[in-house]
Amino acid sequence: MSIELAASEPLPKYMGKFIDFFAGIHLSLRRKILLSFFIVIFLMAAINAVLILEVLRFNRQYDVIITNITTANSINGYIKPAIDTEMWNIVAGKKEFKEGSQYQIIEQVDAQITSMMANTESDKSRIKLEVILRTMDTLSRYVDKMGTQISQGSRVADNEQVLENIRGVSEVVEESVQDYVLFEVNQAEQQYKQTQTRFTRWAITYMILLPCVIAFSIMAAWIISASIYIPIKKLHDVTTTITKNDLQALMTRDNIDEITELGLSFNIMIGRIRELLAAKIKEQEQLKKAELRALQAQINPHFLYNTLDTIIWLAEANKTAQVIEIVGALSSFFRIALSKGHDWITIHQEIEHVRSYLTIQKMRYRDILDYKLEVDEDILDGVILKLTLQPLVENALYHGIKNKRNGGTITVRARRADQNLVLLEVQDDGVGFTSYKLAQIQQEINNDSEEITLKESGFGLENVNKRIKLFYGKEYGLSIDSHYLEGTRVTVTIPLKNGLNSPKEEG
Repeated sequence: MSIELAASEPLPKYMGKFIDFFAGIHLSLRRKILLSFFIVIFLMAAINAVLILEVLRFNRQYDVIITNITTANSINGYIKPAIDTEMWNIVAGKKEFKEGSQYQIIEQVDAQITSMMANTESDKSRIKLEVILRTMDTLSRYVDKMGTQISQGSRVADNEQVLENIRGVSEVVEESVQDYVLFEVNQAEQQYKQTQTRFTRWAITYMILLPCVIAFSIMAAWIISASIYIPIKKLHDVTTTITKNDLQALMTRDNIDEITELGLSFNIMIGRIRELLAAKIKEQEQLKKAELRALQAQINPHFLYNTLDTIIWLAEANKTAQVIEIVGALSSFFRIALSKGHDWITIHQEIEHVRSYLTIQKMRYRDILDYKLEVDEDILDGVILKLTLQPLVENALYHGIKNKRNGGTITVRARRADQNLVLLEVQDDGVGFTSYKLAQIQQEINNDSEEITLKESGFGLENVNKRIKLFYGKEYGLSIDSHYLEGTRVTVTIPLKNGLNSPKEEG
């Protein structure tokens, strides 16, 4: 009968030997099945483990970069006005040198830079931070020199010379910090591209391994079934009807349930892989938001320089009331801009931020600039993405009012469009856009590309629109209406939300 079996069911010679070898292994059938499926599970788990490790490494590297960028941004815009103001008060006789907080300011910045050096893993980043530390050391020496001169009763002219040196060095510190932030942003972009390439390679590898694993599963199932079937078939050839009953007894429900459970385990692993892919997409979105925050923090640093120059000019002209007003506006401007690192503030705070900005610019361009704020009080408690209006007001000033010979007025409006919608408008009666330029700008705004680039003159209408869509959703954004020599109106549409939570969760 064994000859008839071989003739009726021919097998490849090598396959028959492999089945005989597998059947000859002194393991139970249950263990043989578990061994085969263990190999499959091991391969899938190994792929998932590598993907998880890649995601963890990706998170750790970007956490370090974003933490350092955040710390650097807290230094940028703080060290120069803080140390310059403190030293000016000392030189002007408003405060004694020993009572000043100049050394506390320097020590605080040094501690932050040292912490950044401890976090970074990049030699180039560490070198840039060491340069900033050395510059801070130079700043400290000039402060020491100022203290020595004052203790020796030096002349005011000598003290002012040292003060100018301190201002120069503090400016170098800010420029070095800005250079470091730009470097870290580029590092983040390069890291993102490298990580994306690695994920792509792993996806290709996974797509290659998955058919191999499936093929192995089919082959293992066929071999195991054959290793079970052949001995039973041989037994069937030499037994009676009782043997057939025994065969029915061997096909128990328990065996079928075990195979079903293994299939469910496979489905669980596929679900885990889907979770990893979803996590990867979420990480990419978080990276894009981090790049936006880093670029947002660099908007037009010349505004600060020009404001400080204006303060110095007013102080030299003994216009104390105006100095107090502009310093108060500048303090409010940066306090709201920083907002303790929060991305979401109230509409009231956003309006105050714009008011502070326009107050400062009104002092600078008093002959050509006027402004009006028209806001519905019932929406002031709503939340808004920080720095939504200020770039639009800045755009209206520099591209509308300044290009008009007799100056003009900027009007900012905030009103409720319906129960769940807010309209924000920035209107100017400046030079406006030609039809060609307006069409070009509208084409840029409607561009579906997600690339964010820093403009020479600021954040740019295109980037403001992309930022709104990224944080609020694609159904929101801005629109532009402009007529040449008549003016421009930019309208922003956002949902009305209450409570300091983003409309679109950041994760």
